[in-house]
Amino acid sequence: MPASGSDPFTLAVDCGGGGIKASVLDAAGTLHAPAVRVPTPYPLPPERLVATIADIAADLPAADRATVGMPGMIRHGVVVATPHYVTRSGPRTAIDPALLAAWAGCDIRAAVEERLGLPTLVLNDAEVHGAGVISGTGVELVLTLGTGLGTALFDGGVLAPHLELSHAPVRWGTTYDAYIGQVERARLGDALWSRRVRRVVDGFRPVFVWDRLYLGGGNARQVTATTLARLGDDVVVVPNQAGIVGGVRAWSLGR
Repeated sequence: MPASGSDPFTLAVDCGGGGIKASVLDAAGTLHAPAVRVPTPYPLPPERLVATIADIAADLPAADRATVGMPGMIRHGVVVATPHYVTRSGPRTAIDPALLAAWAGCDIRAAVEERLGLPTLVLNDAEVHGAGVISGTGVELVLTLGTGLGTALFDGGVLAPHLELSHAPVRWGTTYDAYIGQVERARLGDALWSRRVRRVVDGFRPVFVWDRLYLGGGNARQVTATTLARLGDDVVVVPNQAGIVGGVRAWSLGR
């Protein structure tokens, strides 16, 4: 029998560059335990991430399935590339060639599924975040502002193939990740950093021609009111908690 009776309980895990959060939710997206957060441990080979997820799950209510969102290019549960977990000590530190090799082509879905003994879905973290906030109508773009920039695109509730826009150059060889990531927010302050966010949004607007843009992630709430007022009514700030809540709805995404 499912842990929730007729509907499955979902272990939702949001893996970021600075922290890993998880909770268990019912089919309606209601948390059945307070979200647990631990600092992302480094160095972080795949087996250590799996072990960390299992340790967190052990202290949460029983679940029937798991959803894991993590940074990088994930295709069908296999890691094509991930930006932070290949470094020696976390974001903005040197890449470890051994970790780079360990993560490339890693079937992280199968590894988590085997360790937890649960059916598992692994997606890019922005895609899971988006699953928790989209309306399912029209073209909807999700930008998550955190350690770096996460992106996810939906059309009529259907998830588009993932694009790592965060690695594209925005100017002078600087990537979007570096341009509006947490390091730059801390260096510039919220006001100047928010202007950069506006430049990114204005630059993306003619590329995607969205019906709605959602700004999420841990730093979305740091965008100043002045900047938000200038972004337009088609831009909405959403809670970072969507990275957990989206773990349920992610199972119903078409692709």
